[in-house]
Amino acid sequence: MVDKALELDKAYIPARYPNAHPSGSPHARYTEQEAIRLIGYAEEIVEVCARLLSQI
Repeated sequence: MVDKALELDKAYIPARYPNAHPSGSPHARYTEQEAIRLIGYAEEIVEVCARLLSQI
């Protein structure tokens, strides 16, 4: 889970801000496969957090 969170962390700022990549906009820097993988990671993390919170 930590590795997935670290990969998401690396993509957060550059994907969010259009001027974060000096070579162009974020939509040109990420592939569809990367987006699908990162969305899957985010969904997994949210599910784990929801399970943990439901136990409180």
